[in-house]
Amino acid sequence: MNQYLFLRRMRGPIILLTFGITAILDEYAGIGYSRSWPLYLIVWGLLKLAENAILAQHPPTMPGQYPATVGYPASGATSTATSADISTPGSGTSIVPYDATSNEDEERR
Repeated sequence: MNQYLFLRRMRGPIILLTFGITAILDEYAGIGYSRSWPLYLIVWGLLKLAENAILAQHPPTMPGQYPATVGYPASGATSTATSADISTPGSGTSIVPYDATSNEDEERR
């Protein structure tokens, strides 16, 4: 298991143990919660220092590029569409479908 992940997973239990120890000290030694907040900050700071030290020793690897998907040109590829392909009705992708049998719009003009 990765040391960084292990420390991240142990952060919650360590802080809970710190609160538990503070509760025991409150019962038996008289050190209350109101005077123990520096202890919580010290424990939290030590955990963050340990996480950063582990990340400095083992930096995370960057993910690779996404694989090319079928149907889309690779990055940097030129388009193969010509002006005739674009100007022909029904050949491109449009929101409104083209109906070649109805010429009502052309007759009205």
